[in-house]
Amino acid sequence: MAVTISSFGKFSDGRQVNLYTMENKNGMRVSVANTGAALVRVEVPDRQGRREDVVLGFDRAEDYLVNGCFFGAVIGPNANRIGKASFCLDGVTYSLAANDGANNLHSDRNLGWHKCFWEADLGEDSVTFRLTDDPGNMGFPGAKKAEITYSLNDDNELRLHYHASSDKRTILNLTNHSYFNLEGHGSGSIEGHELWLGASRYTPADEGSIPTGEIAEAAGTPMDFTEAKKIGERIDADFEQLRFAGGYDHNWVIDGWDGALRHFATVKAPVSGRIMEAYTTLPGVQFYAGNFIEQETGKEEAVYRRRGGLCLETQYFPDSVNKPAFPSCIFGGEEEYDSVTVYRFSAE
Repeated sequence: MAVTISSFGKFSDGRQVNLYTMENKNGMRVSVANTGAALVRVEVPDRQGRREDVVLGFDRAEDYLVNGCFFGAVIGPNANRIGKASFCLDGVTYSLAANDGANNLHSDRNLGWHKCFWEADLGEDSVTFRLTDDPGNMGFPGAKKAEITYSLNDDNELRLHYHASSDKRTILNLTNHSYFNLEGHGSGSIEGHELWLGASRYTPADEGSIPTGEIAEAAGTPMDFTEAKKIGERIDADFEQLRFAGGYDHNWVIDGWDGALRHFATVKAPVSGRIMEAYTTLPGVQFYAGNFIEQETGKEEAVYRRRGGLCLETQYFPDSVNKPAFPSCIFGGEEEYDSVTVYRFSAE
């Protein structure tokens, strides 16, 4: 399985951005780019063997330098939110950009790793992107190094292997912010998709989407996906958590988390028959139903609108640095960050 390279445009400083494409024997194709180490295309067959691209995104590198929805990009050094845009670590208080009301979202909208140029190395069936980050950048302590390897196999498994280190204790909590629509990236709402989550609990949040610290049972609420149901079935229910977030945009606690690779989600598209199973070594997943996608033009002149894609962002819990009871996202020195997330595609 060879990796092919094509031009994808220019980075903000004029550097050439490439699109790296992997294809397996089943006709599944995956393309990734230097800008934000972004997952640009995932082309998979439906039940009739027709191949379509199932992730939202853009046709040019330049558009990923704007990308207000974070389509496809790797988020770091910290994914999701930190309450009051500050945290205390080893007796020192650090201040971050207050870019989501009073809170911090995805590290920094302009300086975050989703806006960076990542150097690429090619393997036989993989692409590895690498990044270095200066001490104190964006307010986070430590000089950091990060890499993500995308690999594709003949079982239609797209594997994302993250690794990061720092010379000082710091927050390292990486994710990929791809929006999936298994009917095709420009096909409209994902509310008809069926979702199962291997997560019987979630972390309720306040009106600013900062977890309260509670870990709540999903049973008996619209947050319960332990039996598969359509995403749109209760997304607009009169339930405080859904009112706060305009629908699903919450962290679920993956059942039985022990650091091993665990199946935590299955998504099915009724028309195409495509299925995506998701696995991770991480303790949480932010299921986001695209409630705040504003109308914009994406790949192939497709128009993306509200709830046009869904995210399954594997992660340490939001604001975990300020919630001692949550699994810790603090790494550095000899304790390096390492995680794996896998998306496996099929059709029925």
